[in-house]
Amino acid sequence: MRTVSGDDIARVLTYAGLVEALRDAFRSDIVVPVRHHYALPQPSADGTLLVMPAWTASPGFVGCKIVTVCPDNLAVDVPSVQGTYLLMSGTTGEPLAVMDGGTLTAWRTGAASALAASYLARSDASHLLMVGAGALGIHLVRAHAAVRPVRRVTLWNRTRARAGRLAAALAPDGFAVSVTDDLEAAVREADVISCATLSTVPLIQGAWLARGAHVDLVGGFAPHMREADDMAIMRSRLYVDTRDGVREAGDIASPLARGIIGDADIRGDLFDLCRGTTEGRTSADEITLFKSAGTAIEDLAAAMLAWTRLGAP
Repeated sequence: MRTVSGDDIARVLTYAGLVEALRDAFRSDIVVPVRHHYALPQPSADGTLLVMPAWTASPGFVGCKIVTVCPDNLAVDVPSVQGTYLLMSGTTGEPLAVMDGGTLTAWRTGAASALAASYLARSDASHLLMVGAGALGIHLVRAHAAVRPVRRVTLWNRTRARAGRLAAALAPDGFAVSVTDDLEAAVREADVISCATLSTVPLIQGAWLARGAHVDLVGGFAPHMREADDMAIMRSRLYVDTRDGVREAGDIASPLARGIIGDADIRGDLFDLCRGTTEGRTSADEITLFKSAGTAIEDLAAAMLAWTRLGAP
């Protein structure tokens, strides 16, 4: 059994290539059972344990990711998301590789948002606002830039110093990067607003969204979490990664539960978009919103791509 490090994954993957691998995966017959999640007691805020299996419908590969999300890690400058991915043979069940689950998750999360943006963001979108400067931030920026002509990047984070570190990491990529403390002004100016936080109160206000904006909500994976307010949800043409998965995520679950939106207001998921059974953006002026909660399809697709590009049998 091979051990695949985060450096190995970063060496062989590209964002453009992974976006296309995900597009193919959402058109395929990968089997994804409902993920299991459990609360992990922590001093200030409970963490979460996630178990996410998936396998190809025909003999090929079986994969399972075990993830922990520990909000208290931020206080000690450790990424809040940690994980391990086990890739197995779909024919014999034998373990093939243990992969760095955190790196795999970060890459596939960025690529999933970029996949959605390839259908939902304006083709000329060049100004990206990244809300949240955690481990996902650099991947989301780079992945969006792989599908849209992003040249200007604005960063906002509750702790400005973390945004500054992300700005320094992005500087060699050639973006015009700035850090702001004025979230409202940044939202009003941005073409794409990507959020990856653990916020439990809405950060993005619907009244701030400009015509033609695309909102990408990544961070809020539990019912008590919110990154955008009800007005943002109501003003937007709504899409999700999977219809079942986002029912656990507060940005969709809460408005649904209170009758702010109904099931019919969710125009499609990544299966629909990738298979062409629903329209993406229909005009330059409409506001689109994509909510992801993560799905094991993305993990398996990323693991298979990494395994293949590593030259493994």
